[in-house]
Amino acid sequence: MKSKPQQFLDRMNKEYIKLHKVYEEYFWTSYMGDTSVNPQKDEALAARDAFRADSTYIAQIKDLLPKANKQEQSRLKLWLKFFEAYQSPQEGIELKKKIDALETKITKKRATRKEGYIDPVTQKFVKASENKMSTMTRTHPDEKIRKACFEAREKLAEDCLPEYIEMIKLRNEYARMLGFEDFYAYKVEREDGMTKKELFAIFDAIYEKTKYAFKDLRTLEKKMPNLRKPWNFGYMMTGNFTKEEDQYFPFEEAVTRWGRSFAALGIDFQGGKLQLDLLDRQGKYDNGFCHWPDMVSFENGKRKPGSSNFTCNVVMGQVGSAFQGYHTLFHEGGHAAHLLNSEQQDVCVNHEYAPMASSWAETQSMFLDTMLSSIEWLTRYAHNTQGDEYPFELFVRRVEKLGPLRPLNLNGIIFVSSFEKEIYETKNLTAEKVKNIARKAYKKYFDRSEDSLYALNVPHIYAWENSGSYHGYGLAELALEQWRDYFYKKYGYIVDNPQVGKEMKKVWALGSSKTFKECVQMATGKKLSPQAFVRVVTRSKDTIIKLAQQRIKKLNEVKVSRAAIKLNAQIAMVSGKETIATNAKSFEDMAEKYGKWLKTQVEK
Repeated sequence: MKSKPQQFLDRMNKEYIKLHKVYEEYFWTSYMGDTSVNPQKDEALAARDAFRADSTYIAQIKDLLPKANKQEQSRLKLWLKFFEAYQSPQEGIELKKKIDALETKITKKRATRKEGYIDPVTQKFVKASENKMSTMTRTHPDEKIRKACFEAREKLAEDCLPEYIEMIKLRNEYARMLGFEDFYAYKVEREDGMTKKELFAIFDAIYEKTKYAFKDLRTLEKKMPNLRKPWNFGYMMTGNFTKEEDQYFPFEEAVTRWGRSFAALGIDFQGGKLQLDLLDRQGKYDNGFCHWPDMVSFENGKRKPGSSNFTCNVVMGQVGSAFQGYHTLFHEGGHAAHLLNSEQQDVCVNHEYAPMASSWAETQSMFLDTMLSSIEWLTRYAHNTQGDEYPFELFVRRVEKLGPLRPLNLNGIIFVSSFEKEIYETKNLTAEKVKNIARKAYKKYFDRSEDSLYALNVPHIYAWENSGSYHGYGLAELALEQWRDYFYKKYGYIVDNPQVGKEMKKVWALGSSKTFKECVQMATGKKLSPQAFVRVVTRSKDTIIKLAQQRIKKLNEVKVSRAAIKLNAQIAMVSGKETIATNAKSFEDMAEKYGKWLKTQVEK
């Protein structure tokens, strides 16, 4: 007969698995464009939140701890930490329901609004998604079109201001009810065990060490007039590179290259299920994400694999968009691999929510998308349709041209974090105050010649789970560079190195049973530090090129795998409710069928 602690643990896992899955399935349906399920989604979310906030479970755990054996005590303490993270008085639970309803309203409004720009020549409205206009602002050769897209996105930024202001007010009310200064303080402490002061001491120090680059850009503008205009900067700095590189990223080959890269790195999904929805369409959520409807779990000591859904918004045929799809496969695929490789018996530490630190979760995904962007990966995997590999001289030109930007690599993340911090700290928030804060942050962290409301187009700020968490990308950036430094010193190369995947899987097995700081220490052998990051972004171009040559030489000692791609997963490539292809026959068969379908989806 099972002990009382074991019976309790079994019950907690069973109940939470059910509540979690019901919500996640409605969430996916809604975010993929079918908002008719929103009432059911909000109801399922409320039921899940009520479970997490139930204080009686804390009392039960404390009563069981003295009666439990050592292993049971360890597991009970994980559940205790989990429930403590979500405690709220009854009025807090009711308040959260109001916040959830408001968030759903914003999501629907953003998904169903009219999106597009005014053609500067014909003065006619041209339909285009926010994602498409964002890419066009960076890649379109006509400055008038770029400016039109920029101005259209500026207007979109104000669409949800009234709801956003009300949501900030309610979120702060919720946080103060729990004894926190504001919602940002609540999120930073709950997710990362830090105070706002500790967090921004790190960010401010990086900003001070790297802001010299703004002077370099102003000097460069003398040679490149109008460089600092928001609709010119991306195009003038990287637009030609984006067009030149586009041929090396045919999206029809993306799934194969992703699968082969992960397999060669020694990554698999431990028998899990993956569902991938990768193309942009009307009504679909406008940002990539990864969620796990089925968490890894155990039943009678036997491991049950989990499942993962991830998505992005590729516009077929649009220059620069395919690379975003590659980026998502590596980034969100990294998220999926992380938690589908957990070996923890309790589902409370096998999902993306607290006690999982967003910073540790993002370290995994960003580590893998950084590998994708490396010259080693590019020269091995990025070929055009004629079979020509990504040219090293193109890499050299990029290094030379984009040198002034490297020190500012973290500014986009610090920008969003600082914007949100000030938003939550500002009393009597109004639309004008919000816009002023957005413009001020944009000016400080981008130093363009004109201000922008860009912060209000960042989808993360509207979602409870993501708002106040953007700093996680920044902390992850520090951790991943520390991790890359560790691997390069130990092995000399990362791409196609199964030892790297093997070491990653060891820490993935922990789920969120350890803190971010503990995981970084275990993975790299050192405490978290910005040193590796600062060293990377302030390297001279000669050092960067020399290191690239050394790493390519080391990688070339390793043969390219021609084996069948095995990721130990059931994979379905979908578009909304339509299944395009699966790997039931083989990964290669799925990739071929999906590639053929993609060719029919090129925008006319």
